Amino acid sequence: MTAQQRDLVHQILRDAPFDLGGDVAIHRPLLEQMLTAQPLPEDVRTTSGELGGVPAIFIDIAGVEPKGTIFHMHGGGFALGSARGSIGLASDLARRTGMRAVSIDYRLAPEAPYPAALHDVTAAYRALLEQLGGAGGVVVTGESAGGNLAVELLVAGRAEALPMPAAVAVFSPMTDLTVSGDSFTSKAQVDPNISADAIRTRVAEYLGGTTDATDPLVSPVFADLTGLPPLLIQAGSHEVLLDDATRLAVKAAADDVPVILDVTPDVSHVFQAFAAILEEGDAALNRAASFVESHVKEPALVV
Repeated sequence: MTAQQRDLVHQILRDAPFDLGGDVAIHRPLLEQMLTAQPLPEDVRTTSGELGGVPAIFIDIAGVEPKGTIFHMHGGGFALGSARGSIGLASDLARRTGMRAVSIDYRLAPEAPYPAALHDVTAAYRALLEQLGGAGGVVVTGESAGGNLAVELLVAGRAEALPMPAAVAVFSPMTDLTVSGDSFTSKAQVDPNISADAIRTRVAEYLGGTTDATDPLVSPVFADLTGLPPLLIQAGSHEVLLDDATRLAVKAAADDVPVILDVTPDVSHVFQAFAAILEEGDAALNRAASFVESHVKEPALVV
């Protein structure tokens, strides 16, 4: 049955009008429509707010006393996507872990290139820790470009002596903005909706012509990851960003970070978002939830 499910998901992605590398004025609303087309489960409660002056959406599961907080960064190549569009994935992980989630609406390129997004997520993270009184019950997560920001938040936060979260989990992260991984070529024919050209377009806007793609604060594979908390990296074997995931795992291991690389065969970018119709996505989120629960040792106050 899973082969049919995988084929369905690939067909949905191939047929989607959304183009990651397209004009942001056209494709921002198309992506938003795609991500919010399905109604949220009845137990999901959302509240709009802010952290450190940065817009955020707080996500609670009805009837659950949260034992921690998931601090989530949405994807979209640094130029598209939104906190609201990530509620489905963030709430699914929150339900499986018995935690609360908060998704951050960081500023987007090209209007606000680097370092705006990193400044936003850092300010929001700092404010969250102040409200919670610590980082022991916090897990940082992110998908795609949000996976990049999840790791860079901790690299930048370490330099500012910010407390590290209990763990970090990233899904199909963008980690090398030089766009040089072999998988951009070797997986081009099996990735249903992302190309190297699309990534290069978004990267150029994010860097704004002023930042080198090898800067450790934009490409985590070039950063010193020493001292970061336990890291889970999930990816699909049918995505051009596969090498971004595997190379991050190698770098983390070399820097003595406890790391788990979890690659699922024959599935595409951020396949966990299709957990409701894809067994592999459901199983991957269960593994992510087990990872999160194994590292959250103390309850976090509700903000």
